[in-house]
Amino acid sequence: MLIGIDGGATKVSAWEIEYNKQQSTFSLGTANAMRSYRDIDGYIPDYRPVDLNVQLRERSSEIHPTEQEKQQSGVYVEACAQAILELTQKTGNKKVLIGIGMPGLKTDNKRGIAVVANGPRMVDYSEQLEKRLAELRIDLVAPVDHLGSDADYCGIGENYAQEGLFRAVSNAYYLGGGTGVADAMKLDGELVTFDSAKTWTAKTWEMKSAEGISLELVTSVSGIQKTYAGFAQKPIEELNEAGIYPLQIAERAKQGEEAARQTFRVVNRNLAKLLYERIVTLNRGWKDLFEFVNPNRQALSADHPYIGKVFEAIIIGQRLGDLFEDQFGREMVRKPVLDQLNDLIQNSEYLTDEAKAHYKNLDAVIQVSKLREAPALGAGVDAFLTKQL
Repeated sequence: MLIGIDGGATKVSAWEIEYNKQQSTFSLGTANAMRSYRDIDGYIPDYRPVDLNVQLRERSSEIHPTEQEKQQSGVYVEACAQAILELTQKTGNKKVLIGIGMPGLKTDNKRGIAVVANGPRMVDYSEQLEKRLAELRIDLVAPVDHLGSDADYCGIGENYAQEGLFRAVSNAYYLGGGTGVADAMKLDGELVTFDSAKTWTAKTWEMKSAEGISLELVTSVSGIQKTYAGFAQKPIEELNEAGIYPLQIAERAKQGEEAARQTFRVVNRNLAKLLYERIVTLNRGWKDLFEFVNPNRQALSADHPYIGKVFEAIIIGQRLGDLFEDQFGREMVRKPVLDQLNDLIQNSEYLTDEAKAHYKNLDAVIQVSKLREAPALGAGVDAFLTKQL
C-alpha cells in the first residue's frame, strides 16, 4: 500500500494513494486516517517553539533540542504511527511504502527537522518512526528516504493528481495557506522547488510583512486568526472555542465589525504585495520588495533562468483557497486583493508592457485549487517515484 502523509502543525493526515498506470496520474484512495497531536499522551498544550533566530543559528553549528522539544516530538511520531496503523487495519495491508511531508527546514540527511516555526525540532524523526512502526509489526517496503517539504508536495500533488491545476500549464505559482504557508512553482513545464531556487527567490515565511513580522503570520489562515485576535483583543483559545476562524471573520467584516475589517486591511495588503513580488521576481528578477526575517540571509540574485516569463496561473490552495471561494471571502478578501494586485501590476516600474497586458484579466489567472489533500498526495507520489529510481 502506498501511503502519503501530511504532517501539519496541529495534526497528521495519512491517505492511501492509488496509481493509474495508463494515465500516469495519482489519486486519493478511500482509506484515510487523522490524528490530532493534542489527543496523544504527553502532548504539551502550551508548547512554545524555540526562537527562530536561535534555531537558525544552531542549524549552522550543532542542534540542541530542549526537553520539551523531545517530549513533543515523541507525540508527533506517535500520532503518525497511529495514523499509519489505522490505514493498515482498514485495508488489511501491513506492507507499506510511505512518503512524509513536514513543515520546516530539514536536517542534512533529510530525515529530520532542523528548523520549524510552529513546532518542535525533530532531528531523528524518521528513525523514531521506523522504530515505532516495527514495534507495531508494520512492514516498510523501504526506509523513509527523506522528509519532504509540505510546500513541494503541494506542487507535486497539483502536477500529478487527475484534477491538479499544474497539469495544464507550463508556468504557475501555488500559494497554500493553513497553519503555515506553502509555496510551490512550475516553470518551463518542470516543478521547481523553492530550495533549488533559493539564490533568486525566497519562501513566504522568510520575508517580512509591513508590520515587521514574517509574511506567513499575516497570510496563512492561522495568521489571519491571530491578526484578528490582536485587533479584537481576544485570546486565540476563546476564538477557537467560539468557532471563529477566517471564514467567520470574513462574515464579521461584511457585517461591518471594525476588528474584522482592520484584519483584512492588513491581510489583503500583504497578500497583494506578496503575489506582486512573485510576478515581478519571475519577470524581472528580485527587486528588494521585502526585507528578510533573518537579517543574515544571503542576498538574492536579480538574475535567473526564467527572466521574462509570466505565470499562466496563480493558484490559491488549502484553507486560504476556501477563503477565496467563500461567499463573504470573495468580497472581503479575493476582490480587494485582486484590485490592489492589479494596481501594483499596472503601475509597476519593473514589469514589461507585455507582462502588464498578460495580467489584465486577473480573474482568469488567479485560480482556486480543489485539491485540499495536495500535500498528502504529493508525499505518496514522491515516495513512489523515489522507489522507482
